[in-house]
Amino acid sequence: MFSESELLRVRMTARTFSLLRDDPIKPQKNHSAQNRTSIDVHHKDPRPPSSDWWTRRMTPRAPHTAFRASILALFLGWLLLFQAFAAEGILSPASLRAAIEKSLPLLTEGARGSMEKRERCFTCHNQGLPILALTTAKARGFKIDEGELAKQIKFTADFLEKNRTNYLAGRGQGGQTDTAGYALLALESGGWKPDATTTAVTEYLLQWQKDLVHWQSQSRRPPTEQSLFTSTFVALRGLKTFGTSEQLERIHERTKQVRAWLLKTSAQDTEDRVFRLRALHVTDAPDTEIRKARQELLDAQRADGGWEQMAEMQTDPYATATALVALHQAGGLATTDAVYQRGLRYLLGQQLADGSWRVTSRSKPIQSYFESGYPHGPNQFISISAAGWATIALSLTFPPER
Repeated sequence: MFSESELLRVRMTARTFSLLRDDPIKPQKNHSAQNRTSIDVHHKDPRPPSSDWWTRRMTPRAPHTAFRASILALFLGWLLLFQAFAAEGILSPASLRAAIEKSLPLLTEGARGSMEKRERCFTCHNQGLPILALTTAKARGFKIDEGELAKQIKFTADFLEKNRTNYLAGRGQGGQTDTAGYALLALESGGWKPDATTTAVTEYLLQWQKDLVHWQSQSRRPPTEQSLFTSTFVALRGLKTFGTSEQLERIHERTKQVRAWLLKTSAQDTEDRVFRLRALHVTDAPDTEIRKARQELLDAQRADGGWEQMAEMQTDPYATATALVALHQAGGLATTDAVYQRGLRYLLGQQLADGSWRVTSRSKPIQSYFESGYPHGPNQFISISAAGWATIALSLTFPPER
């Protein structure tokens, strides 16, 4: 929390005032001339008696001086600690607001561009996460393009509707669990009410991969599509939010099965740790297990305030933002906590002048390339995902409007 220079100042102050307490001359109850003479006779020092140092040392001190020095040392030590904390304390709402307001138009443009160029395809990165970010910001009083948000939510619902027959047959759509789960998550954030289409999707989630003790991704496009924990979380969240009363017993049994797997399966990287924590939370796992998963994610924060996707990689906005949101929403970490604030400071430092965040892709393309309107060319899809999570992490520092 504190820099080396700040800690050094505290140590030097404590040392300086400890010298006041360590005076070898004990206070005398009777400061008579005889006592002072005794001191003069027996105290031997190479310095001449006329020196100021000698005079100060030979002047008896009042009995309460050492006590006052101790109190003063304690007070100044705490004062320096407070000053050091304040220097790296809570970020100003103005700086957070400015970052959010610069990000929102780019997220909106990226979602619009993807919808226009991929007319029949909902994407987790260009629809799902921008919708989550826009609704989170809107709920906290930020001005957004509400017309465009409504279009994106309707586009997501229509995408699911087009695949309803496949859902009822247990076949799903491209992207399988990840696409269906993120689409339901987007609809939830947009306030969509359960209907025949969402019921078809939850039926699909109950049937799909029911021979496994978890859900798994159809693709390997790290970090967003690879982790068993990510697929499992979005499926469970969809079932919990949109499951019907007729499906309730099967949802309960599936949740119980998955929870047992979560409790005995370790996370291997940040994506795993983030979504394992979220999945434990959504399955109502024991508090002790949630706290352990939270601590594991907390321990992965690096000195610069960020998280990395994998141990051998550099910290980046995607891993950092997903970690912060999970720690707050599933781990109960306050946005004023020093860990969260250091993460926010990292995100602010990584935001570019145009309001975007850039993350380098490590996935092999499986679809035709197109420009969505979000910056960074071939890295635009992981970058807009990072921007969505980063905007959510920043927005969570503001209270929801009533």
